[in-house]
Amino acid sequence: MQHEHRMMVFSCTASQDFAKKVVEHLKELEDLKDEDIHLGNLEIIHFKDGEFQPYYLESIRGATVYLIQSITPPADNLMELLLCIDAAKRASASKVIVVAPYFGWARQDRKDRPRTSIGAKLVANLITAAGADRIMTCDLHADQIQGFFDIPLDHIMASNLFLDIIQKLKLKNLAIASPDIGGSKRANFYAGRLKKRGSNEPPTIICHKTRTRQNQVGAIRVIGDVENMDVIIVDDIVDTAGTLCKAAAELKKMGAASVRACITHAVLSEPAVELVHGSEIDELYITDTIAHPEFENDSKIHIISMTELFARMMTKVYLYESISDEFEN
Repeated sequence: MQHEHRMMVFSCTASQDFAKKVVEHLKELEDLKDEDIHLGNLEIIHFKDGEFQPYYLESIRGATVYLIQSITPPADNLMELLLCIDAAKRASASKVIVVAPYFGWARQDRKDRPRTSIGAKLVANLITAAGADRIMTCDLHADQIQGFFDIPLDHIMASNLFLDIIQKLKLKNLAIASPDIGGSKRANFYAGRLKKRGSNEPPTIICHKTRTRQNQVGAIRVIGDVENMDVIIVDDIVDTAGTLCKAAAELKKMGAASVRACITHAVLSEPAVELVHGSEIDELYITDTIAHPEFENDSKIHIISMTELFARMMTKVYLYESISDEFEN
């Protein structure tokens, strides 16, 4: 007898809240009304020496298994994901699809100096070697990381959600800014999409930065006229927030009326939160690809949920449907 095709969703440790919300959205989708959608029982057994071992508490034989885990530090989160992939394959899952809202090590996408690693490529190899059949992730630091995988990759973008926010703000003198030269393509993308949505195409501003050393910004020079402009900085990652806060200060110094930021992945290493709250940034919009429940009622930092979008994408992949209609051309 042919086995039943079914979706099963599990979460590793780092993305429990994200996974619960995804499952709630999956339950509301008409296309899955005949499915028994729930967050599966996955136990991670920890040993005194620091090792851990995953154990699926229900049968996954023949199922399409979705494993949700943001690959955030520490490295235990990556190792946990790899072990869960391996366990699922050994338990005869039909397919194992990794859902990594945040793909860690993505900033190590090239050799930027001699005798160094390319961490993003190594992580891609590890996920593939562990047995994953597909990966879904969001706003990769560099588009070429998609080519590091020898399995299908679905690249989800937060831009539509941020564009909705930007339009709702109804700023009169809107300008889109990149915090560095490398992000100019993203800033132009946002400006172009706003024009396609019927708004006037806002000017783009570039903040040229120099670094004295890793995670420490030297000087920032603003390229473009920001006098009386309501500036929105767009980026994929905010880590220590040094660049972001210095860029906001320089923009205000150059005459910007307001400065907001829309940034997908909120790593927020110390002392980022303190810097943001004491900075010239009026509002910071982040997503929940990395868990930050402490900001749910924050006056300056606002969380935009990606869970409904991921639920729709997971459903389309499960039903072998195109996902291209979810993105603006």
